[in-house]
Amino acid sequence: MKDVLIAIKGMQELDGTSAGDELVTPGLYTHNNGITKFTYMESELTGMEGTKTTFEIQKSFVTLTRIGTVNSQMVFETGRKHFFMYDTPFGAMTMGVSTSSISSKMDEHGGDLEIRCMIDMENSLVSRNVFKINVREA
Repeated sequence: MKDVLIAIKGMQELDGTSAGDELVTPGLYTHNNGITKFTYMESELTGMEGTKTTFEIQKSFVTLTRIGTVNSQMVFETGRKHFFMYDTPFGAMTMGVSTSSISSKMDEHGGDLEIRCMIDMENSLVSRNVFKINVREA
């Protein structure tokens, strides 16, 4: 694992209105045998302080795991819908994520990841999302 800086730009859209946020945080990174992983701690800024977030990028899918004050495991796979449990201090709910595209250009030094998806709860659209993530050596 090596020390990195992770820049995350998130854009959410619903009913014609959009909102975005950006986070730059230190983290840890590894790239071995075609599998890339990076991990960081959420902050008060994200509303998930005390939560460890890990992205694992494999050839055909990306897994996002959160453990702490918020617990979930989302699987992003182009053209497929995956369901996940989203557990917060206020309660748990089952949600779905449908991924339209994943673009990953990661190597041993870091790189870029972009995920485009729709998130729903009980088959009602919550938001359309674009996540652009850049990882670079600290």
